[in-house]
Amino acid sequence: MITSKNAITISNLSKSYLIGKKKDSSLRQTLTGILKKKESSTESFFALENVSFEINEGDVIGIIGKNGAGKSTLLKILSKITQPTKGRIEINGRVASLLEVGTGFHPELTGRENIYLNGTLLGMSRKEVSDKLDEIIEFSGVKKFIDTPVKHYSSGMYVRLAFSVAAHLEPEILIIDEVLAVGDAEFQKKCLGKMKDVAGEGRTVIFVSHDLAAVRKLCTKGILLEHGKIVKQGEISEVIQAYIKSGKLSYQYKPEIVKPDIPVAFKAIELFNGDGENSNEFTCKDEIILKFSFEIRKENHPYSLFVIFKDKYGTPIFSVERVIDNEVLVLKLEKMFLTRGQYDLTTFIHIPKVEQIDIANDICGFSIYDATSPLAIHGSYEYGNVFGNYKWQNNI
Repeated sequence: MITSKNAITISNLSKSYLIGKKKDSSLRQTLTGILKKKESSTESFFALENVSFEINEGDVIGIIGKNGAGKSTLLKILSKITQPTKGRIEINGRVASLLEVGTGFHPELTGRENIYLNGTLLGMSRKEVSDKLDEIIEFSGVKKFIDTPVKHYSSGMYVRLAFSVAAHLEPEILIIDEVLAVGDAEFQKKCLGKMKDVAGEGRTVIFVSHDLAAVRKLCTKGILLEHGKIVKQGEISEVIQAYIKSGKLSYQYKPEIVKPDIPVAFKAIELFNGDGENSNEFTCKDEIILKFSFEIRKENHPYSLFVIFKDKYGTPIFSVERVIDNEVLVLKLEKMFLTRGQYDLTTFIHIPKVEQIDIANDICGFSIYDATSPLAIHGSYEYGNVFGNYKWQNNI
């Protein structure tokens, strides 16, 4: 049972989907199918299976895991967008959630009207929403378009307003999914700051993100999901470490589906060594080559590729950017660039300062497994992740 300290209690929660498989049929069978029952077979797929946990009031929980682990399904159930197949959920308090672009707003209503609509759904009076209105609009940065129907908003504008509404209407429980990645880097930083303020006020925050550095900074506790099951929960540092250890190095990333409804999409990302061979293990003296392949459907905007290299804790250590002017781009890291350790990257296609278009999180993990650096050869140690190019001299 929920006590005064419990915001959410989940017991033996499962969510399954039926996957249908039609058997091959002839044209004659297809045409006469209206008279006969079509033969088919189905199987169950569990997006979540026997998940149980409690979240106390004021907890800031990070839910992490690879794509397909069940994170978004869990949040949709908590937000009452999807019903569980079995199990029990008890929630104590008003819930505001930001899960998918397009969720929670009516496209025909203006931004201002949608703010009042969301407030009503949270059980707030018109006066309570009006008291917060100026603050919401100012934070969102879409004041110029606040009386325009949101169907005309870009995805970035939509998320700005949706987050501002969710964070400022004072729900007891705030649920945020990876949808924040649609916004630009400056707004993401602003959102994290606001979520930290919300948490400091004693409200409950549930945060899903592939950005482990952001999760570590914001959250105090964590849950690691794998194939729809909880494999670790507890202090956030321990949960992140378990996630890192569970990861497998991979020299290649290929999306299961190349996104069809965007102007530029990732087709593949591959790691090579200096000899042109696929690899995910290098020495400090090896050249590291990354090959990015795209499907370009529209060339009217200055699309850019942004690449963030991260250490084993998910902390960004450096980034690079390049205009996408070809279906293939190659990035070379020279010898003696990175120190020994484990790395991966997050990369996205975007229109700078406008919106992100496609993103690939925590991919192409690789390791540098020795320290054949000038420092190591002379018996010293290297600190940090990047050697850097510099020299000492006695005068300018």
